[in-house]
Amino acid sequence: MSSTVEIKVPDIGDFDEVDVIEILVAVGDTIAAEQSLITVESDKASMEIPASQGGVVKTLKVKVGDKVAEGAVILEVEADEAAAAPAEPAPAAKAEAAPAAPAAAPEETTAPAAAAAPAPAPAPAAGASGRTSPTAAYAEAEVPLRNLPHASPSVRKFARELGVNLAQVTGSGAKNRITADDVRAYVKQALATGGASPVGSTLPGGEGFSVLGWPKVDFAKFGEIEARPLSRIKKISGANLHRNWVMIPHVTNNDVADITDLEALRQQLNAENKKAGIKVTMLAFLVKAVVAALKKFPDFNASLDGDNLVLKHYYHIGFAADTPNGLVVPVIRDADKKGVLEIATETSELAALARDGKLSPAQMQGGCFSISSLGGIGGTDFTPIINAPEVAILGVSRSSMQPVWDGKAFQPRLMLPLSLSYDHRVIDGAAAARFNAYLGGLLADFRRIIL
Repeated sequence: MSSTVEIKVPDIGDFDEVDVIEILVAVGDTIAAEQSLITVESDKASMEIPASQGGVVKTLKVKVGDKVAEGAVILEVEADEAAAAPAEPAPAAKAEAAPAAPAAAPEETTAPAAAAAPAPAPAPAAGASGRTSPTAAYAEAEVPLRNLPHASPSVRKFARELGVNLAQVTGSGAKNRITADDVRAYVKQALATGGASPVGSTLPGGEGFSVLGWPKVDFAKFGEIEARPLSRIKKISGANLHRNWVMIPHVTNNDVADITDLEALRQQLNAENKKAGIKVTMLAFLVKAVVAALKKFPDFNASLDGDNLVLKHYYHIGFAADTPNGLVVPVIRDADKKGVLEIATETSELAALARDGKLSPAQMQGGCFSISSLGGIGGTDFTPIINAPEVAILGVSRSSMQPVWDGKAFQPRLMLPLSLSYDHRVIDGAAAARFNAYLGGLLADFRRIIL
């Protein structure tokens, strides 16, 4: 004799709701008591929910992406005396037990089995409960139930937020464990190839990276709006920035430089050259200091070309110029051969051309390293996006007076925030920290430039 029994979520502790991240059984499976049915995940851990009752799975009430609470129905089983027994049969016994029940009354069970054939589709179960799942497509992924991707709960959650199917990600951790970096690498590779499968994928089907579509919103229904087309510069720079952010593994090192004495020198030079019409900005000193740092750390003056690192023996420094139509990056060529006054004059001229929209393509090409300065606006630090094919960029924020301990007392010093973004494929964290520290030392005592 058989009956239909609902299997529900048991006590899950202090959590009101948990996410369903894996379905371990399918409609038609014969399950035993204490067999794992689904895997759920909270913010802290994942756990498998076991069956309280054995039998044949008739309907699934949940799917991947659903949220469940204690008492929620997971599935319904058709239980009989053998399946209801608390003792779990051996694997061989379970294999023989599955056909044993219908064998007793073949004529009665054949028709219901045929009628139930289309039932495994998860959509009807979702519709019956009124739930929708943002990852419904992954509930039907052709992944062996006992060969699921090896990843921690936090990585699984991270992948779901990005819309990544972990079955398509190759793990680089111990025993092929998938890490967060593996997920990031998969996303970047997928975007770089226009959504195609990443190079080297061994999974069948060739399914590529999938994200939620860009939201379509009728903003006018909420209030008055104005549609303004992007400028040509923003369209071009936006596409480049997007590519650079996606393709380059950015890391940013933040430091500060004591520019108290350098600011005094800058003001002195401006006073001396006022009649000549030359205005020295902090950017001119930064360019010279960056050139000296690039000479000491040549990997920062390089570009990736496939498997080769191209080291450059020239020093063309770009700087971000703010214009009414967007940011452009003029380039000071051969900055190592120019003095501070000459660099100050050239940056002023290039910035004026940029504002007037008269920069030529040649004046924006060939850069080795870029500087983005927000000193005239504000901020404490930020993450500038690397200007490919360069491997690093320096961000500079507004300087401020701060108390600095000199070993005996606190002294007021003018401190300049430095934010160095670097390509982690080429530069490691220790090298970036040394570069920033060396640059800060040059700015603190500009006499070191001549050494």
